Amino acid sequence: MGPRALVVIPARLGAQRLPNKPIRLLAGKPLVAHVVANAVASGVSDRVVVATDSPSVAEAVNGSKCEVVMTGAHHPSGTSRVAEVAARLEYAAYDIVVNVQGDEPFLPHAAIRGAVEQVVAGFDVGTAAVPVDEEAVARPSLVKVAMGEGNRALYFSRSPIPFNRSGTPGRYWQHLGVYAYRPATLARWMELPRSPLEDAEKLEQLTPLANGLTFGVALLSDPAMPGIDTEEDLERAEAWMASRGATFSG
Repeated sequence: MGPRALVVIPARLGAQRLPNKPIRLLAGKPLVAHVVANAVASGVSDRVVVATDSPSVAEAVNGSKCEVVMTGAHHPSGTSRVAEVAARLEYAAYDIVVNVQGDEPFLPHAAIRGAVEQVVAGFDVGTAAVPVDEEAVARPSLVKVAMGEGNRALYFSRSPIPFNRSGTPGRYWQHLGVYAYRPATLARWMELPRSPLEDAEKLEQLTPLANGLTFGVALLSDPAMPGIDTEEDLERAEAWMASRGATFSG
C-alpha cells in the first residue's frame, strides 16, 4: 500500500492580475469548481479540501466532491494556507500533502501523481513540468524550470531559462502548479526566511529552493494548457473549452 495523500486546493480572491479569480466563470462554472473536479478525477486522494478565507469561494464549490476549510485571512501564499490545513488534527494521518493551485483547472492527472512519486523517490518537494514552445516561453505568466541531473530543479523563473545564447532551437520546460511534500517538510518550509529571489520573481518556491530543499520534477511528454493568471488566460481557456464542447479531462 502506497503513502496516503491529501489534496488541498488553496483559493483566495485577492489576485491582482485577475480579480476574484477562483469564482470567475469558465464554461459557466466557477474556476475553482473546475479545479476541484479535476483533482477528484485524478484519483490521487479520496479527500480533496478547498482552503479559503472567502465565503464566496466556499459557496462556489458547494455541491462539489470536496471539503471546505475556512482558513485565516493572513496567509502570504497558497502554501501557507495549505500548511494551516495540513496541521489540523483531522488530517494528521496523511503521509503526503498535495498542493494543487487553485488556478490550474487543466492540470494533467499525471502531474499530480508524478509530484507524489518524486517525494516517494526521496525529494523534499515534488512537482511537474511540461514542454513549452519557443513562442510561448517568453510569457511571464508561464513559469519555467531549469533542471540538473535526475530532474532536480535548479531554478524557477518567469524569464525563459536557460538562456539560449547559440540561437539554435532549445527545449524549455513549463512548471505546473502542483507541489507534494511530507507534512514535516511543509512545516519546515513555513519556518524559512523569505528569499530575495521570491521577492524578485514573485514565486514562492524560490524560498525553499534557496534554503536547500530539493525539488524533484516529474516530466510529462505533452504540452498542457497553462494555468489561469490573467484575463487573457481566461479568454484563451474559454475558447479552448468551447472548441471541445466545454469538456476536458486530465
